[in-house]
Amino acid sequence: MESVVAYLRESHPDAVIDAMCSGPEQLRDIHGIDGIPLSWYQNHDSPRLRFAAPILKALGKGIDVVRTAAWVRRHDVVIVPGMGVLETDLPIKPFGFPYAIFLLSVCGRVLGTKVAFIGVGANVISQRTTRWFFSTAARLAAYRSYRDDFSRQALRMMGVPSQTDDVAPDVVFGLPLAASRPADPATVAVGVMDFHGSNDDRAHAAQIYARYLDNMTSFIAWLVGQGWTVRLVVGDARWDLEVAHEIIARIADRLPSLEPDRIVAEPIYTVAQLTEALASAKFVVAARYHNVILALKLNKPTIAVAYAAKHEVLMNDMNLSRFVQRATSLDVGRLIEQFNELETCSDSLVREISQHNAVNARQVADQFRRMSRALLS
Repeated sequence: MESVVAYLRESHPDAVIDAMCSGPEQLRDIHGIDGIPLSWYQNHDSPRLRFAAPILKALGKGIDVVRTAAWVRRHDVVIVPGMGVLETDLPIKPFGFPYAIFLLSVCGRVLGTKVAFIGVGANVISQRTTRWFFSTAARLAAYRSYRDDFSRQALRMMGVPSQTDDVAPDVVFGLPLAASRPADPATVAVGVMDFHGSNDDRAHAAQIYARYLDNMTSFIAWLVGQGWTVRLVVGDARWDLEVAHEIIARIADRLPSLEPDRIVAEPIYTVAQLTEALASAKFVVAARYHNVILALKLNKPTIAVAYAAKHEVLMNDMNLSRFVQRATSLDVGRLIEQFNELETCSDSLVREISQHNAVNARQVADQFRRMSRALLS
């Protein structure tokens, strides 16, 4: 979102920008952009009303039709920017975000507003309702582009005619990032997440989470045992902070004499804060996709603990495929080997990542110009 908004403000300064999103208050506070909630129920979700929640949710789905239509008709163009908009790599309910995106595209088609998916990710979806919502939303869009060919092919396999759609690197590579402090050569940033597998893994979610937590705790304990300072970073302030604190508590039990400042986890709520946390480290080991991509954007030698194919596609495009492991089958011994190689090849990796970043930035700029010609001429 920040990347697209930065482009619009620079290249289309007369454009009036507002949003429909899940955090309108934060959007207004951080970026000065007005917004409304993505769903009516967001403003009525309260512990006091938990017994009435099913009724309110059902009521909200009908109200959202009117709300979305009224919001869409006020606009010339609605841009859905980047991220895994059309993915189910993490658990998702069909009548949550998929339904909202479906409504957006339907209202755009009916009311004559151009709805565009810019640099989005997608995967082949097995859940029938979610698949129908996402594929219909994409089919009705006025413009589509993808962050990799894997995503374009996924939509084609779900019946969306995507063969002529645009493909370019993730729009985050077009975001101007600057760190205010140099990296600490003794610090590793480790991105942790509340990982329970994918939408297809719900029956085994508890076991997947327990195994992930054990493996990440063992790896971080090894890092501090080797003399590294570890900065735990999160990608979702609502869910991931608890995981970071649990890991710190486990390591404190294992290593009671460890100095408290050897492993830290500070709250992160914005891209700027995440950028600073990643920039402070010499190396990054991360799970959340946007943690991985921001680390690469900052020229950090990075290992991806992948929960989806998109990590592997990204790392392969950056010529870093040897530094990926799947989170569901994480091998701590192999992770340690990968980290040792990362350390050994550090200087050459920084140069190579920097070269890829320069190419990606140019391709994103070209993608934005094509978007302008299609939507904003």
